[in-house]
Formats: sequence, structure tokens, C-alpha cells
Amino acid sequence: MTIHYFAYGSNLATHRLLQRIPEARVDRVAKLREHRLCWHKNDKGQSGKCDIKSTGDDNDVIYGVIYLISQDGKATLDYYEGHGFGYLSKTVEITTLDGETIDALTYYAIDIDAIQQPYHWYKEHVLRGAREHDFPTDYIAMIEAQESIDDFDEERVWRELGIYMD
Repeated sequence: MTIHYFAYGSNLATHRLLQRIPEARVDRVAKLREHRLCWHKNDKGQSGKCDIKSTGDDNDVIYGVIYLISQDGKATLDYYEGHGFGYLSKTVEITTLDGETIDALTYYAIDIDAIQQPYHWYKEHVLRGAREHDFPTDYIAMIEAQESIDDFDEERVWRELGIYMD
């Protein structure tokens, strides 16, 4: 069974997602209406990760990528996303850029800390994905404007960004 997975955070970067789920396939770009991108998912008190916040306002839109994954791929993704601890999954109605409506799996934060900011490397994953998939320039500018912080764990920084060096 193929699952439509709507990625909006660090998994926007295809290279990053393929490191996790090699059989995943990019389908297309889509939008989630009445939601706003936030960076407040608490990552063990160290940094913030992306989240989708429901606003009910049709002017609020999150751009993302639909990936096609298997049931095994979803289990792997649940592991990486900390399903049940930091995130839970749900089905959302998304709209492709050509107007098709699709139900897709996505993740939302259950451990929120509004003062957390993302590490520079995490923001870089999100930016790379947004640029790779040709998101609107104003949306990319919004991501660029997000404040981020240093990660003093140099090994983790290398591990995270080193995937782009091959």
C-alpha cells in the first residue's frame, strides 16, 4: 500500500528523506491551508523543530512535498520523527499546485516550547528542501528570516550537513 506523506520541515530536502527511506519517491508540491509553519516543536530542550499549527485562517498556508512511501517506510519515519513522544501523525487534506485535493499523512508536534529556536543545520535542511522544490520566493524568505542557533555538537553538525557533500 502506498502512502502519501506530506513533508513540510527538514524532510523537504529529498536527500535527507532518502537517507532515511531510500525507496521514497517525490510526487509533487502541495499546500496545506489554514495552517502556519512554526518552529516550536521541543527537541529535548535543545532546539526547535518544525510544526504545523492549525489557525483556521485560509490566508495561512504551508508549502510541502508529497512523498510516496510504503507501510514499512512509514514505520521507519515514525521512528525518526519520534512518533508518540515529540510528534504524532494525522491525515490532512492538501491541495497540489494544479488544484487536486489529496489526503496525506503528516506529523504534528505534541511537545511544544515556544521559546525554542532551530539549530542552523536544521534550518538548512528546510531551506534546501524549499529551494529544491521551487517554493515561492516569499515562502523561502520567511524560512530564511527564521532565527536559528549554533549547535555546539560539531559531530552532529557534520553528520547532518555532511549528507550534502557526496
